[in-house]
Amino acid sequence: MHRFICLLLTLSISASLFYPTYTKAEDHNNSIADSAPSAILMEKNSGMTLFKKEADKKLPPASMTKVMTLLLIMEELKKGSLTLDETVRVSEHAASMGGSQIFLEAGEEMSVDDLLKGVAVASGNDASVALAERISGSEEEFVKLMNNKAKQLGLKNTHFENPTGLPADNHYSTAHDMAVMARELLLHEDITKYTTIYEDYLRKGKDNEFWLVNTNKLIKSYPGMDGLKTGFTEKAKYCLTATAKKGDLHMIAVVMGAEKPKERNEAVTSLLDFGFGQYEGQLLHSKDDVIDDMSNPRGTPHVLPLKPEKDVVVLKRKNEPKAKYTTAVTLNDAVDLPIRKGDHLGWLTVNNGKEEVSKVRLEASEPMEKASLLELWERSFRNLAGFEKF
Repeated sequence: MHRFICLLLTLSISASLFYPTYTKAEDHNNSIADSAPSAILMEKNSGMTLFKKEADKKLPPASMTKVMTLLLIMEELKKGSLTLDETVRVSEHAASMGGSQIFLEAGEEMSVDDLLKGVAVASGNDASVALAERISGSEEEFVKLMNNKAKQLGLKNTHFENPTGLPADNHYSTAHDMAVMARELLLHEDITKYTTIYEDYLRKGKDNEFWLVNTNKLIKSYPGMDGLKTGFTEKAKYCLTATAKKGDLHMIAVVMGAEKPKERNEAVTSLLDFGFGQYEGQLLHSKDDVIDDMSNPRGTPHVLPLKPEKDVVVLKRKNEPKAKYTTAVTLNDAVDLPIRKGDHLGWLTVNNGKEEVSKVRLEASEPMEKASLLELWERSFRNLAGFEKF
């Protein structure tokens, strides 16, 4: 039986993949992102929105689409169904992609690691489609995965037609939805090993050597910048989903529809400066803390420690006193064995009085397999003999 534990107060929380974001402050200061038609500033760990401007307006995301593409790639890597050293053979369709590319040729073979660099650093449309075809068999099937993931994340104003962001009817997103996707992608910490690369080479030393240069120039100029994805088409104008880390804070700034790259970068910089300048984090739990455990007498081990998927942080204005927070744990019902390390098994909810201010998924800190018949017999014997109590 799964144990239900509630610390300090009892809440009923959905066990779906979706978790909400929270608005702590909405600033209408015209000096922040003044040149951007649509913008948002969100803090990753808390999920709190600190600034928004037309953040739910549907707009073409251009190559920021690849935030979702990268998320699905990282999920496949985490599951083990894709490996970095695996070689992918490039199809004619993938090699035919226009726009930003790493100039793959039909029949060429390249490692997942290098293709991932091509997507994250150079925004390669050809690399994106090559990986999409490897994961799903076709670009069309991969797009279905993208839209399904958007639904799982609760994104009501996003729809994809391709994994690249190349112009297409009915392909749109919002600043808010892009921030949520970025927040989910950043849970895969290895992604920043790629998005922080400013320059690198593919096919090093070969005749077709290709110089990668990051399309996000702020990687080199803004302290703590660790991602994430630029975008441009004539219709979308200049877009950027940028992430930067300082202390306990990890900010996500999204700007859509800027007229010039300089205006886009200035808008992102003003958002990040506002967030880091006005707010500070209050760390409640590290991602390495054991928050609770789940018992299953048919599992081995039969007690499974649970840890938060990320640091549990709440925000406050720098001139405000620290608030007192309470936390509640809810475990999922009917979890089947085996359980993999990292499986989502419940929620940790943070509350300020009656207000819910944050919700973080709890994960299995190690695997739990089905116990053998011999183990179950031994446990039953020890229990009957009074040596062990479940």
